[in-house]
Amino acid sequence: MIAALVLRFALVSSLATPGCYPPPVADPIVEHFRAPACTWCPGNRGVDYAVQPGTWVHSLASGIVTFAGAVAGSRWVVVAHDDGLRSSFGELDTVLVTVGDRVTAGRVLGTTGARLHLGLRDGDTYLDPEPHLARRFDRVRLVPTDGSPARPGPPPQFHCPTWPIAR
Repeated sequence: MIAALVLRFALVSSLATPGCYPPPVADPIVEHFRAPACTWCPGNRGVDYAVQPGTWVHSLASGIVTFAGAVAGSRWVVVAHDDGLRSSFGELDTVLVTVGDRVTAGRVLGTTGARLHLGLRDGDTYLDPEPHLARRFDRVRLVPTDGSPARPGPPPQFHCPTWPIAR
């Protein structure tokens, strides 16, 4: 488990572009951002990940925890990042931070329930998080065909989308 945290820290610290965040989990997005037609209209003000319950949720970037608690029976964490954006993580099973905590990029904020919601805001405006998330690329490698065991593969790489992102 410690090796996973060290690897995650190395990958996160390699993303030097402001506003380009490593995903909070390695799982796939199953519901994309859908801007609502009005303030109270339906939509999806973030993205939802299909996760295994108990998956660690990592902070996108450094910042201050401004909320850590329950809303309508679901646990949430909100982080105000140093670049001015706020990320929110919902449908958590456990919360491992408290309001006022200073977190670094990659810090474990909590664990997931059956699903994870990630929201991103600039002031009161909800943003589509996907253009701000680095893309994970698993590196291709050759494996033996003679039945001998394969060596562990290289760590994944993260690449940022084309910049700048309009805000």
